[in-house]
Formats: sequence, structure tokens, C-alpha cells
Amino acid sequence: MKKIKIYSELVYVLAQLGLTLAVAIMAAADFGVSMIVAPAYIVSQKFTFFTFGQWDYIIQGVLFIAFCLAMKKFKITYFVSFITCVIYGTILDMWRAFIPLLNPDITPPGSMDLWIRVVMFIVGELLTAFTVMLFFKTYIYPQVCDLFVKGIVAKYGFDQTKCKRIFDLCCLLLSLALTLILFKGFVGIKWGTVIITLINGVLIGFFSKVYDRFFETVPLFPQVADKFKF
Repeated sequence: MKKIKIYSELVYVLAQLGLTLAVAIMAAADFGVSMIVAPAYIVSQKFTFFTFGQWDYIIQGVLFIAFCLAMKKFKITYFVSFITCVIYGTILDMWRAFIPLLNPDITPPGSMDLWIRVVMFIVGELLTAFTVMLFFKTYIYPQVCDLFVKGIVAKYGFDQTKCKRIFDLCCLLLSLALTLILFKGFVGIKWGTVIITLINGVLIGFFSKVYDRFFETVPLFPQVADKFKF
């Protein structure tokens, strides 16, 4: 069967829109967010002078500096990853501002009926896995948290699966420390976080196989794409 060609740049846009919407939905359902976004969410609940999205790219900006130090170099294309974070954070805040159900000032997280929250959690998790998969199909660098693992593996030859698990564990430990220090309890880290951790990789793999069966991702600007290779 002939595959449908789709441009990487379009895939990148769809991934940005979908992932931010998914995170906004998961936050509103209030069953727990993923360990990757949990630090920003927890801090945003305590220090409200910045939004959830703004705290996300502030934290990832610190991680970006650590990434460049670990890589022992700086490339302009690396900075695109941070730009991705800024775009991500901005769109995330827009979803939360303009959709009443997702706006915490209009609809407090977890205030909906239980069945609505369960449906939101399921939809949010499926959309999260699908859009993360989309980021893997485009040459444009994803957020710094994903670039960090990809770059370290490429430079030092570490096992990718082990490196990703260690990174996720560090995010989880950081999130636990933040929620216990700032709130003396669990905010953002709940049983839903555990479910996300257990099934996200499986769902991403499933969506990737389905995508590859029907679609082929190609760059609209091949010369630009070449500059993003490690």
C-alpha cells in the first residue's frame, strides 16, 4: 500500500497543538499529570505570578543550560528546542485561558463530575501518547526534556531506554520533593501519574506502528532538516 506523505513541519505544528491540549485536559481532570510536566505544574500552583506554561519553559530553560554543558557545545539548532518549549508553554496557557472547562479560574481542577474527569483523563492520555509520537516523526527538535535524552545518548553512547528511565526517575523524584516541600502533600502527582508512567511508552509504540503503516513523514525543507542531525 502506498503511504501518504505528510510534511514534517505540519506534523510539528499538529504535535504542538495536540500535546498542549492534552496537558491542559489532564491538569483539569486532576488525577495527576505526567512526571515530565509535574515540576512546572506544582510550582505554578504555589507561585502564581507565572503561569503553568511560563513555569514550564523557565524550568526547561535551566535544563537547556545543563544540556549544553553536558554536550560541551552550543548549536543554534539546539536553541530551537527551547523555542519549542516557549511555543508549547504559550499554547498551553491559551488552551487554559480560552476553554472554560480547562480554565482553572472558571472550572477548578477536579470540580467536574467523576465520569467527566475519567473521560477527560482517558482522552488526555491517548492524545498525549499520539502527539508525543508525532514529535518523534519530525526532524524539528522536541522540547528540551526529550532533546536532553536524545543528545546524551548520541554523544556518550548510553543505552537509550536506560537513559530515558533514569531521566524520568529524576523528574519523578524532583516532583515528589517539590510537592512535599511546597504543599506538605501531593499536588499534581497522583495515581494518574502512575498510570501514565506505566502505559505511555506502550501507547506511543502502538501509535507509531499505525502511523508508519499509513504515513511517511518528509521534510518540506530538506536542507534545513540536515542541520538538525546530531
